[in-house]
Amino acid sequence: MNEPLYAYDEFGYFADNASEAGLDYPGPPTVGRTEVEVTPGHRLSALVWGTGEPEYVFVHGGAQNAHTWDTTLLAMGRPNAVAIDLPGHGHSDRRDDRNYHPATNAESIAAVVRQLAPNAKAVIGMSLGGLTSYVLAARHPDLVRRLVIVDVTPGTNREKSARITDFVNGPQSFESFDAILARTKEHNKERTDSSLRRGILHNARQLADGSWVWRYDRFERPKDAETATDFTTMWDEVEAITCPILLLIGKAWSVVDDADIARFREAQPTAQVHHVDGAGHSIQGDQPVVLAALIRNFVEGATA
Repeated sequence: MNEPLYAYDEFGYFADNASEAGLDYPGPPTVGRTEVEVTPGHRLSALVWGTGEPEYVFVHGGAQNAHTWDTTLLAMGRPNAVAIDLPGHGHSDRRDDRNYHPATNAESIAAVVRQLAPNAKAVIGMSLGGLTSYVLAARHPDLVRRLVIVDVTPGTNREKSARITDFVNGPQSFESFDAILARTKEHNKERTDSSLRRGILHNARQLADGSWVWRYDRFERPKDAETATDFTTMWDEVEAITCPILLLIGKAWSVVDDADIARFREAQPTAQVHHVDGAGHSIQGDQPVVLAALIRNFVEGATA
């Protein structure tokens, strides 16, 4: 392989994020990376925005990383915040047992939040991070004062998420950057090339031979694949949550159907549900500026 080695500047793409979203860009935000040892020998990595006490905690979806929130955070005005890499994702350690179930993730995320953002105004979780955040809010209510969920409920299953899992369960290594970009474009036809290139640089790494591999670990693959994506027992966790909740659903396409919404309203009668125009499952990718406003209004409106 003769693929040239890329120089990856993790914090060098914020201007591109802002330009693509039509945001003013007075200069680079204050963002750094830190680690928290959640269990002996096992660390989670996180991006810390700003220098003050974090007001927001962000938890990304499966096969993503903390940089998925970059544009949303820029659009929010660069608040003090923490964006966490889930176990087995981004720069966080992988688990030897490859158990990335939301209930398992939630305990690791709780350790990070307790150390870095114990007084945050809100937790925002998307997809796998959303399921994880449901559990976090139910079992650690002292850490979650308001909860924003991006396009997921315990009713999400293998069939509803096939568009996502077909991509995630595809090839894990690629001979060149062009090859990994082509694969990504096949499943993200609505996104610009610049957005996809930036996302790949954050979510993959180049090996010494020039090839590319995804940073995220695959889930354990049990004999019964349906069991791995059956989260219906987690409705009990949703019912146990006592803080205000905002559920956001992509209007273009979603892994949440009408039956899921009905079940969610039954579990949380006072929660807000909002459909986001022009967005699919990844609302932070499709409509980051709209998402920023929705989060701000939900959180700041309650404290104004």
